[in-house]
Amino acid sequence: MIKTDKPRVAIQGIKASFHEEAAFRYFGENIETVECNSFKQTFEALKNKEADYLVMAIENSIAGSILPNYSLMMGYSYPVVGEVYVPIQLHLMALPGVRFDEVKYVTSHPIAIRQCIDFFDEYPHLKIIESNDTAACAKRIRDEQLKDTVAIANTLAAQLYGLDVLERRIESNKLNFTRFLILTTHENNRRKEPANKASLCFEVNNEVGALAKVLNIFAHEQVNMTKIQSMPVLGKRNEYNFYVDIEWTETKQFDNAIKQILKYTHNFNILGEYRRYEEDNSPKQPPKPSNTKRYITVKKIE
Repeated sequence: MIKTDKPRVAIQGIKASFHEEAAFRYFGENIETVECNSFKQTFEALKNKEADYLVMAIENSIAGSILPNYSLMMGYSYPVVGEVYVPIQLHLMALPGVRFDEVKYVTSHPIAIRQCIDFFDEYPHLKIIESNDTAACAKRIRDEQLKDTVAIANTLAAQLYGLDVLERRIESNKLNFTRFLILTTHENNRRKEPANKASLCFEVNNEVGALAKVLNIFAHEQVNMTKIQSMPVLGKRNEYNFYVDIEWTETKQFDNAIKQILKYTHNFNILGEYRRYEEDNSPKQPPKPSNTKRYITVKKIE
């Protein structure tokens, strides 16, 4: 394989998918996209050194958290090094010349379909066909020259696969967005700017006030909790993993909070420390090695 300076970024789906759009937003367009059929395959691509980074959707403002992806993060233990938010703008597209009144089928990812349910309530005669990727639906229409089918996908897909947009912005909620995480190998985990956000995972004892003690520490140290998600611990009744995202303005706030909550948690993991996404961030290249050292590192503390 020819050596390239472009970062290789694994995505679930194919070119022009929302995952590739997220990768472009984070890295810029000078990347090599590694297409994968599933989220697990993106982690395998990283593990097998077929990719340098992976981009993974973790939550949508309408559909909520993508719970299996939390399990993948824990299972593979690759660090989170960044995040990016992508506005989800969904368009109805078809082969050039196809009229909407000729259409019998609509195909897309089930989450995209769910986000456009108000639109399709007006056309009950349309048969909905679910697929595993929005862009793949657009590509299939082009490849198979399907004149009776429309796809729901983004502008990139329409442009790449030569489809006409019949109806723009058919999503029910125009403020819809998806949050994506950027993960890499431990060897690649370099940061050129101080972190101000972290993703954590831990368990607490099954007793009154156990979680409240942790949350009170965050509040006392002026650490802002932006998300909390619970998932059952496999094989253990009434025990849960808590996935928490936190932000801070000064590093000492984070360090002090972590030192204290270790007393009240077990199976504690820092899934990643990174810069929180800012709307006006310009696309950035992968960070270069930095001489700055963090004085606290916590991984897999039992």
